[in-house]
Amino acid sequence: MHPSVHATTTPEKPALIVAETGETISYAALDARSNRAAQLFRRAGLGVGDTIALFLDNIPEFYDIAWGAQRAGLFYVCIPSKLTAPEVEYIVRDSGAKLVIGSAAMAGVASALVEPLSHCARLMIGGTVDGWQDWNAAVATMPDTPIADERAGVDMLYSSGTTGRPKGVRVALPEDPAITAPNVLVMLAQALYRLGPDSIYLSPAPLYHAAPLRWSMTVMRLGGTVVMMQHFDPEAALAAIDRYKVNSSQWVPTHFVRMLKLDEATRARYDLSSLKVAIHAAAPCPIPVKEAMITWWGPVLYEYYAGSEGNGLTTIDSTQWLTHKGSVGKAAYGELHICDEAGNDVPPGTEGLVYFAGGGVFEYHNDPEKTAEARNAHGWTTLGDIGRVDEEGYLYLTDRKSFMIISGGVNIYPQEIENRLITHPRVADVAVIGGPCPEMGERVIAVVQPVDMAEAGDSFAAELTAWCRAELSGVKTPRQIDFAAELPRAPTGKLYKRLLRDRYWGNSDSRIV
Repeated sequence: MHPSVHATTTPEKPALIVAETGETISYAALDARSNRAAQLFRRAGLGVGDTIALFLDNIPEFYDIAWGAQRAGLFYVCIPSKLTAPEVEYIVRDSGAKLVIGSAAMAGVASALVEPLSHCARLMIGGTVDGWQDWNAAVATMPDTPIADERAGVDMLYSSGTTGRPKGVRVALPEDPAITAPNVLVMLAQALYRLGPDSIYLSPAPLYHAAPLRWSMTVMRLGGTVVMMQHFDPEAALAAIDRYKVNSSQWVPTHFVRMLKLDEATRARYDLSSLKVAIHAAAPCPIPVKEAMITWWGPVLYEYYAGSEGNGLTTIDSTQWLTHKGSVGKAAYGELHICDEAGNDVPPGTEGLVYFAGGGVFEYHNDPEKTAEARNAHGWTTLGDIGRVDEEGYLYLTDRKSFMIISGGVNIYPQEIENRLITHPRVADVAVIGGPCPEMGERVIAVVQPVDMAEAGDSFAAELTAWCRAELSGVKTPRQIDFAAELPRAPTGKLYKRLLRDRYWGNSDSRIV
């Protein structure tokens, strides 16, 4: 299964539609464009096992390059489009990329990277920047036929860096060199979500993130059509479902929150009856939010828990979730274990580190210490999340170990507090962190993004404190509530708590951050 196969059997079928513009790329065109990309990589001297880096926004060429790298046996690194020049330089150097491809939207940062990245080739899509070659002109001269030594490549994605510098997740090139060989994700997509050639799949998130990239490429492997949003907007997402009769999709909880904040008239304006599968992951979904989404969309929500590391996967559908609210499901890939600090199994219902055995094998590139920390004595691997498993084998996540707040010797997990605050009708987003406290070690601080920033102040803070106390114990109720016009959250939904923590541990006096 591969776009090259569909280019022969259904050449005119849309492989990609750009949601905002309607621009359509057929399977025949995608095959030709990815062939030209692979030819260019070989012309540039890149061989099997070499690495390239993509510094792109959501543009059609993203898939040309990713599929070109996949059929040239390369590792392809996708760099978040919001990063600064030093952050991009770090990932390029750390990954060992020999070629970097940027897009016009990144021209400002790209211009500052000419000297720092003088050691590797640099190409720009859709514009010209001094020190960068023109991708469009270069690829136009390449033949659109397959390279002679096609071999399956694989992505190499970097962690989000929510608690420190990002690390590359590196897996070996596929054992089967055939570019058409199936993989675990293809089999799961068919078995769990019934994805296939009839799928019209909405991808609303940035392609540099693991889930949007891998799932949309899986849809293309299966011969479906990907509807790619260039930027997420809650009403535009509903309009895309209506316009293109989307039947499958991928989301993160912040998308749900923003769509639920739309007024009833706006939400009722669009026909969503075509949607049969709404997959979500990447971050915990508060129970009231998911309940509201199931009430609105019906039992079409499918949740999974996994990471870029590919070491394991749990899944749960809407029917299962309604009888196991808050769960992220049972193991579908890998064997699930909850372990104590020594790496040994704990009884059902007991919290501990979440491990997988028998799943995918990975390492953190250039970081043997972090790789070792992710494994226990049994060889099982963890992403650093805390959770528990019930008697039926359903996993419930508590929080990330690195986010835990210790106040007066009591362990406090921010996720529970965040889940309460986000349900307030006038809260758009929230982050809970631990700030310095001379007496207790740490105190609970909530940084709230109001729907209307004009409401930020002591009165609203007092209202939110009472909102928390209605359902949370005193130790979990924030001791301080500050306000921010926007939280440092990636478009993928990942929250950069490290940036918030740094502000408070350096200067904790500000009421507005």
